[in-house]
Amino acid sequence: MTNLFTRIKDIIIADLNETLHQKEKQNPIVKLNQYLRQCEQETAKVGKLVERQSQLKDEFTREYILAMEVAEKRKYQAEIALKAGEEEISQFAATEHQQYSERAQRLKASLAQVSEQLSELERKHEEMKQKLKDMHLRRMELMGRENVTRANLGMNQVLESDSYSPQSNSKFKDIENYLDRLEQKVNSSFHRSTIDAKLAQIEKEMVSQDSKPLNLIKD
Repeated sequence: MTNLFTRIKDIIIADLNETLHQKEKQNPIVKLNQYLRQCEQETAKVGKLVERQSQLKDEFTREYILAMEVAEKRKYQAEIALKAGEEEISQFAATEHQQYSERAQRLKASLAQVSEQLSELERKHEEMKQKLKDMHLRRMELMGRENVTRANLGMNQVLESDSYSPQSNSKFKDIENYLDRLEQKVNSSFHRSTIDAKLAQIEKEMVSQDSKPLNLIKD
């Protein structure tokens, strides 16, 4: 029997949590927060791609500069070897110069393409960041409007007498009745103490006028 009650309780709690989850999913602010988180994740991914593209550009730049330097070096060596009558060495250096020159040209074209792609990625990434900031500001504005709406709704429920529930009216009525009874009790006690004081004063005055004591029947 205990296990049955436990299972029933677990089912009820699970249903309640699911209901709350569904209500949260239907909340526009919750949906907006989810969308913003997705945009932040995508913006972060693009930021990493921009960083990788920048590193790739640096690598192409280094390789291009190296190829140009080797090409110029081999060209000079080929000329010196030719003047020295070292035709075989001159031919080798000339071949190397040709290969590195072609490589430099290819790297130059690749570097230009990578640089253009990097500029485009940086531009789009900046647009994404600005758009994300705008959405965060928009969310703050919507949250402010939601807070004001909820606050006004709560205040209207309290300030408008027509919105009082029977239970609320009953509670106020009970308090009013209690205060009325308490006030009557205080007034009655004060009245009795006042009467007693007046009778005591009268008795004192009459005793002073007459040597015989005056017996008064007190309530």
